[in-house]
Amino acid sequence: RWRVERFFAWLFNFRRTLVRHEHKAENYLAFFLLACMKIMLRYF
Repeated sequence: RWRVERFFAWLFNFRRTLVRHEHKAENYLAFFLLACMKIMLRYF
């Protein structure tokens, strides 16, 4: 549970994932995945 809550807290540090400015779902998904990769690469 802690890992999931922490992940979402880190994810919402990226402003574009918190406030959805993109009109197309593909653009939002691409930035979301980029943010996830950046968070995960911190640990490698």
